[in-house]
Amino acid sequence: MELQTISQVSNTFGVSTRTLRYYEQIGLITPSKKEGFAYRMYDAAALLRLRQIIVLRKLRIPLRQIAEILRSGDARAAIEAFEQNLAEIDDEITALSTIRSVIRSFIERLDLGGRFALPDDESLLEVVDSLTASKINFKEEKTMEELNKAGEKLGKLTDKQVRIVYLPPSDVAAYQYEGDEPEGVVGKVIEEFVIKSGLAQIKPDLRHYGFNSPNPKPGDPSGAHGYEMWVTVPDGFDVPAPLCKKHFDGGMYCAHMIPIGAFEEWAWLEKWMNESAKYEYRGKGCPSNMFDSLEECLNYVNLIGKSWDDAQLDLLIPIKEKT
Repeated sequence: MELQTISQVSNTFGVSTRTLRYYEQIGLITPSKKEGFAYRMYDAAALLRLRQIIVLRKLRIPLRQIAEILRSGDARAAIEAFEQNLAEIDDEITALSTIRSVIRSFIERLDLGGRFALPDDESLLEVVDSLTASKINFKEEKTMEELNKAGEKLGKLTDKQVRIVYLPPSDVAAYQYEGDEPEGVVGKVIEEFVIKSGLAQIKPDLRHYGFNSPNPKPGDPSGAHGYEMWVTVPDGFDVPAPLCKKHFDGGMYCAHMIPIGAFEEWAWLEKWMNESAKYEYRGKGCPSNMFDSLEECLNYVNLIGKSWDDAQLDLLIPIKEKT
């Protein structure tokens, strides 16, 4: 099979180069640099591994469990992961089935006429106790097309899942790097600055932002890109080279929280924004800096000097109310 570049793999599988680089960082896939090529190439084994990862992600298996399954190669590890996730899904189905049945019971009561009034606690308990769990029949086999449709349905954010936040204006210490593994490079520089300056003690409410700078260029076979990180600093705080001080204007953003690595959910948030009846994009429209969107590492102060395996990020897109 012909080797593929990171850009070709991204287009073929519909996975961002950022996600591919993250999968490599945590050891899920292992591309290689071949003689005569200046960038990563993916062979048949890496592509097969990627297909497995994509299917497992569509089944809502966390990346940590996927890593364990693929690392061990033991069916028992996969069975344990599947059983754990199946139990969680069964709990969700039971809860949703109960809620659906209660709502249907309310509709039946309201259809009898009269004014709307919820039953008191005792009556409500009787309604719930009288319910039987709904039987849900699944086909023994599901095609990839059906799985993709299920993923699209589950991946559509609702208004209740998206927060509208206001980020305050602030000065930030910034560092940008373009090259191999830019997130790791800038993360190390920023963390060293925070530790050496004692910033976390001086400003315990500091915030940590990041964004592609620049984004991977369309058609670039290497998928090369850069990354820029910021940490908020007090007024007048000294920011030494190679960092520089910038001013962040802040403003209104739509926010969606993800576990680190779930970067495919950027598409979910962008889709929500584009379909919103109340909000619209307010950025400058520059593709080289992620269209003014940001990633905020939540609880960064408590992650300084530690692994980011369990980190959570807010995905943030600048918005304004429609007029």
